[in-house]
Amino acid sequence: MTGTNAQDEAVLSVADLSIAFGQDEADRVVHSVGLDLRAGRVLALVGESGSGKSVTAMSVLGLLPPTAAVTGSIRLEGRELLGADASTLREVRGGRIGTVFQEPGSAFDPVYSIGDQIAEALAAHGRRRSRAETAERIVELLTSVGLREPERIARSFPHELSGGQLQRAMIAMAISCDPVALIADEPTTALDVTVQAGILDLIRALRDTRGTAVLLITHDMGVVADLADDVLVLRAGEVVERGPVQQVLTAPQHPYTKALLASVPSLAALRAVPRPGAASGAAAAAPTDRAVAVLDHASVTYRRRGAVVRAVDDVSISVDAGRVVGLVGESGSGKSTVGRALLGLVPVSGGRATVAGVELAGAGRGRRRAVRRRIGTVFQDPASSLNPRNTVGWSIAEPLQLAGRLDRAKRADRVARLLDDVQLPRDFAGRYPHELSGGQRQRVAIARALALDPDLLVADEPTSALDVSVQAAVLQLLKDLQARLGFACLFISHDLAVVRELASTVVVLREGRVVEQGPAEQVLTAPADPYTARLLAAAPVADPAAQAERREAWRQLEEVR
Repeated sequence: MTGTNAQDEAVLSVADLSIAFGQDEADRVVHSVGLDLRAGRVLALVGESGSGKSVTAMSVLGLLPPTAAVTGSIRLEGRELLGADASTLREVRGGRIGTVFQEPGSAFDPVYSIGDQIAEALAAHGRRRSRAETAERIVELLTSVGLREPERIARSFPHELSGGQLQRAMIAMAISCDPVALIADEPTTALDVTVQAGILDLIRALRDTRGTAVLLITHDMGVVADLADDVLVLRAGEVVERGPVQQVLTAPQHPYTKALLASVPSLAALRAVPRPGAASGAAAAAPTDRAVAVLDHASVTYRRRGAVVRAVDDVSISVDAGRVVGLVGESGSGKSTVGRALLGLVPVSGGRATVAGVELAGAGRGRRRAVRRRIGTVFQDPASSLNPRNTVGWSIAEPLQLAGRLDRAKRADRVARLLDDVQLPRDFAGRYPHELSGGQRQRVAIARALALDPDLLVADEPTSALDVSVQAAVLQLLKDLQARLGFACLFISHDLAVVRELASTVVVLREGRVVEQGPAEQVLTAPADPYTARLLAAAPVADPAAQAERREAWRQLEEVR
């Protein structure tokens, strides 16, 4: 159906759209944007944070605040939406236009079941149904998006489902009233590569089988290559390039598009099957005299509803000084638990966890506290890891103050030098987190993690929420700092291309166990284990032709799994 409807009149047509949040020209955030969304096609809207992607999409749904001045034209099936009354917009939202948001965990109401929330959408836009008919329709919708046990899913609350299940449930709700258009705003950013591949396949099926017009908002060029038919590139609210996906991604014309594509970390060609004669790398990497952090046959268990859950099972990893070890795997594989075990935040129930020569299980409180001062941590979301009520300078200086190091004047000097290290102006010390961009906040988080000159840096998904160009800058910063300061680094990520960019050694976890480990180039180009091959095949690349081949390889691996 992709080609059949390509020449039809646009389902959604935006013309000369401008949006401002004030009277001055500097307050204009979108400048004369035009786009056509056609049945059975996916239009990708790409650009960095602040480029106007989400604001443009929200204007279509009439969801901008009253302070926004919107001019131009937004027509859905020939009907003007700009200036439409509230009842018309309520009919459109969730009825004619479905929406899939970036973070399903916050989009669902936590106090109602998934089924109740889908039923509410059906009642708002559909014909009257009996309770039995509604329940049947909910099961039908959940089944259509590939969810197993749809009756259980319908009874479940959001916190009882995984990220991938929640995203599928959100798509089920978005299509519940058979919309003609779907707005997908960063629908896969927080998902693992295998879950992401499944969600992209689902959206592709909606396009092909239902003829749904899709507006895909993303900063992930691999996702664009995998799903989009057409691309529109925004920069500072202006369209700088548009065209078919093959043309834009393989022969970009505008310098900004070229810069975005140049920032995308790449994966080498994948061998879709394990290399002949290779053995799994699950055996322990031999610790060296320079090992800063070591897990030696370590296990971590939790008790949940009376049952014992083994989150980490017989894991052996060595992180040496001056080296970066990449830890990869799907959600629930135990990656973050490994990081917490080395931070001393969870005890090992078997084996040993040693940092800087100190075995954490046998150390007293004072000694564990001293070890923690030798470990820096960078979290996924700097907006939530920095105190919004304190300045940047305060956040960076806090570890120094807690450690009792340096007087106030020397702490201020240390903060200034740390800001230099992460390439931020020194006067940022007086700013608050909300006054910084996402990339700047992550640089502040790195500065704070390095305040005590740690021997070990644990970076848990530090770039997953960042635009590709910002991500590239932060990765280069980590490379430079690690090369200059020589700390050991455990880099936890589900983005295999990012891991390849930074790590010298890769460890692959599955269900708490190491299935493979070895040099990054070896593991990420010629994997020894079928699970690693699946992860690699699911990771999209920013080339439509190459991505089509990788998608087929992933499907074949899924079939034989």
